Amino acid sequence: MKNIIVGQSGGPTSVINSSLLGVFKTAKDLKCDKIYGMVHGIKGLLDKDIVDLREQIKTDLDMDLLKRTPSSFLGSCRYKLPDIEGNEETYKKIFEILDEYKIDAFFYIGGNDSMDTIKKLTDYGNSIKSPIRFMGVPKTIDNDLAMTDHTPGYGSAAKYIAATMKEIICDGLVYDYPVVTIVEVMGRNAGWLTAASALARGEDCSGVDMIFLPEIPFNIDLFLKKTGELLKENRSLVIAVSEGVKVKDGRYVCELADHVEYVDSFGHKQLSGTARYLASRVATAYGVKTRAIELSSLQRCAAHMTSRIDITEAFNTGGAAVKAALNGLTGHVITLKRVSEDPYMCITEPQDVHLIANVEKKVPLEWISDDGTFVKEELVHYIRPLIQAEIAPLWVDGLPRHLKIQR
Repeated sequence: MKNIIVGQSGGPTSVINSSLLGVFKTAKDLKCDKIYGMVHGIKGLLDKDIVDLREQIKTDLDMDLLKRTPSSFLGSCRYKLPDIEGNEETYKKIFEILDEYKIDAFFYIGGNDSMDTIKKLTDYGNSIKSPIRFMGVPKTIDNDLAMTDHTPGYGSAAKYIAATMKEIICDGLVYDYPVVTIVEVMGRNAGWLTAASALARGEDCSGVDMIFLPEIPFNIDLFLKKTGELLKENRSLVIAVSEGVKVKDGRYVCELADHVEYVDSFGHKQLSGTARYLASRVATAYGVKTRAIELSSLQRCAAHMTSRIDITEAFNTGGAAVKAALNGLTGHVITLKRVSEDPYMCITEPQDVHLIANVEKKVPLEWISDDGTFVKEELVHYIRPLIQAEIAPLWVDGLPRHLKIQR
């Protein structure tokens, strides 16, 4: 019999709990004895805030609800483990707790920073010859993990962004006077999410007018010039912009208007205000009505609009991690490998965590237009399979029902 423990870390997604379900159900099917959950990730483990997942997920209905529940069921954290050298007491405490619970395998569902945690725990475990296996399960709407075709969570966020852009475009066309709408999409250094705006274009929708990604330095003069040119031909413009776009000198566009105060434990500044700043510049330059929309956390918690492909792949990565660990693998992350385009198909594949942790995958420059104001068809072709099909919420009294942790 084996004991396992699983945690969730970083920003949530609308399918992160499907990965948790993949870990739980596979461990249960493989006759693991204890299946523990860390409440608030590695920080919860250090605080010994641990729950028995068999007591939380008791029925088939619970499993169906968990799969459809947004955010992180176990709670999350942004806790950065210190470097091993000079901080061994932290690692000794972690391994003492894992030994106390007789843990055989440790699973962490998260993005770049979470894979850094798996890397450090693996390295320390190897140094003391611990038999505990450590496996990463990928998660991030940012789609910026290396060595994987894409990350679970991205497809559903892309689906929400593209659908919302279509609705915003329809809304802007109701008036007989010009309106410029700037939509700010998450994406600190990688523009995968903002690029999904391009999928709004179709037979029934003209699509967004411009897309700006952080991979290309943002030129405010070019932005205003192109906006003016488009206003001569259109009464409504919708422009998608990543929250992390920077001007040539390295400053975030949002910093041109607001002083950013909050910085998390990983050194990430809180980014907000890009759309407001650019909308103000357009209003001043052209005297037209403008709107600034920040999709913010909506793009990562819209579980009512998840992609079935995304939910399935999230579940599969969680299950594959358990199978790999119980077969003796450690220090790896389960990645997705695209093996077919038509029909679309991805398989799971373990990769060494050292090749993934702290490596950021950005949108290839060859998939961005030469002037940096739109994306190319190759990028649309890459994203489109990931948003396919839906999974309906379980509706109760007109609203989706979710599963809530019991304490």
